Amino acid sequence: MKTIDELLAEPVAGRRVFVRADLNVPLDGTTITDDGRIRAVLPTVKALAEAGARVVVASHLGRPKGAPDPAFSLAPAAARLGELLGADVAFATDTVGESATATVAGLTDGQVAVVENLRFNAGETSKDDAERGAFADQLAALADVYVGDGFGAVHRKHASVFDLPARLPHYAGYLIATEVGVLRKLTDDVQRPYVVALGGAKVSDKLAVIDQLLGKADRILIGGGMAYTFLKAKGHEIGSSLLQEDQLDAVTEYLERAEKTGVQLVLPVDAVVAPAFPDLKSKAPADATSVAADAMPTEQMGLDIGPESRKLYASKIADAATVFWNGPMGVFEHPDFAEGTKAVAQALLDSDAFTVVGGGDSAAAVRILGFDENAFGHISTGGGASLEYLEGKTLPGLAALED
Repeated sequence: MKTIDELLAEPVAGRRVFVRADLNVPLDGTTITDDGRIRAVLPTVKALAEAGARVVVASHLGRPKGAPDPAFSLAPAAARLGELLGADVAFATDTVGESATATVAGLTDGQVAVVENLRFNAGETSKDDAERGAFADQLAALADVYVGDGFGAVHRKHASVFDLPARLPHYAGYLIATEVGVLRKLTDDVQRPYVVALGGAKVSDKLAVIDQLLGKADRILIGGGMAYTFLKAKGHEIGSSLLQEDQLDAVTEYLERAEKTGVQLVLPVDAVVAPAFPDLKSKAPADATSVAADAMPTEQMGLDIGPESRKLYASKIADAATVFWNGPMGVFEHPDFAEGTKAVAQALLDSDAFTVVGGGDSAAAVRILGFDENAFGHISTGGGASLEYLEGKTLPGLAALED
């Protein structure tokens, strides 16, 4: 795929450059609680603006139902982008309507505008090729060049991600180029030992990537809510912990495959449990205790890996050459259940490995728990996109940039 550096080798002053970013930031009302995704697109937007391009930034935010919804407005993200750029950023109150047309027409060389949430238009996410294409035509009228830099959306066959690049000269932005380069180090050019730490709530979200990694990783460490389906498959009592009963057969097959192929599939040896799910708003102390993974009381719920598991997982990461981590080890948003996630993050920092934090809740945990983002090899902006790449799937947004 052609990159933004190739675009910048040409004169871009005065040209309208459409940047498909990922500004899908978490909001508390109108307050951004984590601006990591906005900061991730800054290098691309800055480079284009400094070269004199008229930059049109577009993104989705949340899941509005194809119509305007003030709760999902990109206005806070546009304001934060302006603060980070140190320049005024114009904001269009629609995506392809009168406001967008006038806002883009009013740009001068080096100026930046953000148009409203792409998903306020039903054509963005439509499964109908014609409807999606019609919306892409409207977006194409706003620009002369397309730069794809919303890695968190490249696994979606959406108008601004898949259809629009076909209508304009297209290039990969700095973020996408970096993300793809990192993911290739996890698939095509892996330095070993290769350790993968997987967490999160649902084992079903990770089945496909586990299937692929059983033939590639040396060790797979399992934590988070998904671990209890594995422990149940091993015959352990898991109390009221999260269980996906319909995945037990698949999990059992993976445990057997791991044993046959020599891949270490490492499960928690203990857990931090409580009688009920904690209150994440008040952060009130929970009645938390640590128990062995094979001795969980029936009335308790597993909410984090325990102290012995933390030591075990750190030891499995210590000598790694490559580590990929996706998914927290427990309910990290509550202090009583954050230690497992902290331990894995610290183990990555303590190792000499090339470390990749695979986006989503893992990236949020790194920031919320106060770790230095720059100390990791790479923090992905797209958890779902990263996993699908590792599963070996073709990602529509990358395929659209490759021709």
